[in-house]
Amino acid sequence: MTTTLKSALDQFRLEFTGKIPPEIAAAMTRADNELAASGIAARALAAGSIAPDFMLKGAHGETVTLSDLLRHGPVVVSFYRGGWCPYCNLELRALQEVLPEITARGATLVAISPELPDESLSTAERNDLAFPVLSDAGSRVARDWGIAFDLAEELRPIYTRFGHALPDRNGGSGWILPVPATFVIADNGIVRLAFVDTDYRNRLEPAAILCALDGIAAARSRASR
Repeated sequence: MTTTLKSALDQFRLEFTGKIPPEIAAAMTRADNELAASGIAARALAAGSIAPDFMLKGAHGETVTLSDLLRHGPVVVSFYRGGWCPYCNLELRALQEVLPEITARGATLVAISPELPDESLSTAERNDLAFPVLSDAGSRVARDWGIAFDLAEELRPIYTRFGHALPDRNGGSGWILPVPATFVIADNGIVRLAFVDTDYRNRLEPAAILCALDGIAAARSRASR
């Protein structure tokens, strides 16, 4: 990539914060602080843990399970808030850019959001994604992985005003969102890298994913000697 994901995220953040009213910015800051203080990041699935299996529907109606994916090698799982989130779209496009390098390392990439399959399909098509985009209806997987939270009530009318009424997009999961997170999982199911940040404007650099995959390959090589 010619630019880092962080630089793209920071640029958008700068542009966005200059456009929103101060009272909305203040409400977002309060919600961010409350989520950080909740300790959710410390309770989330961590490196060294076994990743809970999942069975989810893809944007094209296919059924995808983590256990099946792991039979073919390491798996990269990226949780995002939804296609309505510009920071998520920047991350998804950055992941698409490094997809050839991920697959060259024998790994599979999947992205998961609480949105309904039709919304997931729209996200995949809009961003020209060539990897599976899965629908975590009811946020069950996000709960199992310790990253699900209820959006602050103060923000709900604001999101609705922006056209992001989450119950319409997420169906049964209502106002539940995942903390954006990325996990790199070895083929034995052990999480080798876990990135969980309650500030949704921060995302893992794709280069760190490739480094983690190289580490898995190196460990496998050492074990086979």
